[in-house]
Amino acid sequence: MHPMVKPALKRGWRDLKTVQFGMTPAHAMTLGPMDLASGSFLDLLNGTRGLELLRAEGRRMDLPDGHVDRLVQGLARAGLLDDARGGGPAADALRKKKGFLDRLRPDLASLSLTTSAPGEAMGRLAARRSQRVQVRGAGRVGAVLASLLAGAGVGGVEVMDGGRVEPSDVAPGGHPADAVGDRRDESARRAVRRAAPDRPPSRTSAGVSSEGGDPGFSLVVLAPRDDVSVYAPDPADAESLRASGTPHLYAGVVEGTGLVGPLVLPGETGCAGCLHESRTDLDPAWPRLIAQWRSGRQRQVRPCDLTLATTVAGLAAAHALAFLDGRAPSSVGARWECSVPGLHWRARPVRAHPGCSCAAAERGNGEHLSEDGGSHETMAVQRPSEQCREAEAERPAGTWRAHV
Repeated sequence: MHPMVKPALKRGWRDLKTVQFGMTPAHAMTLGPMDLASGSFLDLLNGTRGLELLRAEGRRMDLPDGHVDRLVQGLARAGLLDDARGGGPAADALRKKKGFLDRLRPDLASLSLTTSAPGEAMGRLAARRSQRVQVRGAGRVGAVLASLLAGAGVGGVEVMDGGRVEPSDVAPGGHPADAVGDRRDESARRAVRRAAPDRPPSRTSAGVSSEGGDPGFSLVVLAPRDDVSVYAPDPADAESLRASGTPHLYAGVVEGTGLVGPLVLPGETGCAGCLHESRTDLDPAWPRLIAQWRSGRQRQVRPCDLTLATTVAGLAAAHALAFLDGRAPSSVGARWECSVPGLHWRARPVRAHPGCSCAAAERGNGEHLSEDGGSHETMAVQRPSEQCREAEAERPAGTWRAHV
């Protein structure tokens, strides 16, 4: 192990015995009591030294026997320590890809904020390369979303859509202007390849046997260009995903409103069918309206503001990455909405409905959360009280928080 204090967190002394790691309410915490000698020793925890060399440095600084080990263990338990050589074989292989890491060092630093075990952030970044995601829909939202996933290190991003690129599909990060007239799916795939930090791993190196068949997708994102399908997704469109147990996430823009979610865990959380049944309970005319919207003549130009579409693509990609990294983002069991011109994001729950054939209501909605209840034996670790109150005030109602 080559211990390293997580460089993503700013460090400062609150007083002579208390160190604060981090600035923002979401991740800031204090550690103490900490003497000045131990505080100086923190600068040596930069990933360039193993434990034996660190112990030697501790003796040179006249630190008591065992103090270095206790300090390292305390920082590790607090989630403040990383391992410059940790993460397993896949992480070791990734470290040899300098160009890849140079592109994704900001992403790696961000992952370190939400992981606890030393080396875990690098392990999760390496795991992204073996993930396969399919994006269904390559309009202003879908094409950008697919590029973001590839750019964040997801090794296999596939895009499905029909037709040809229209001028209204062009968006930064998605279809370029010179792609107008090209097949929409091919143009989106080129955008994915441009965004990727390196060539995707081969199917066999990613754990897919050339003879053993296809293991399926880790996640499917449904980002339809049809605004009715965005606002009122047809349960039939996800029937095969539900049958195969494939997690899927909805995203899109309809009439100046951006929508992200729900992220459906088949058989466990509310799905498109649950959404339809719940809406029908509230509004008996809902099925009649849906039938008219789906059968009516489509508008030539759908209202899909470029900045809102890009915002939706970014948020949906963030939720997708959180799920791929083993988290439960707030779109599990909820739908996030944001409308122009106010641009206030709000979450609406999508609960499992007893009338839906997905049977999620029968099994009950599990909370996909894990709280770190560990204690610290030698140092007190806590969030600054003022920051803690601010964090609670800023947390929207109905959001989910996942901790390792």
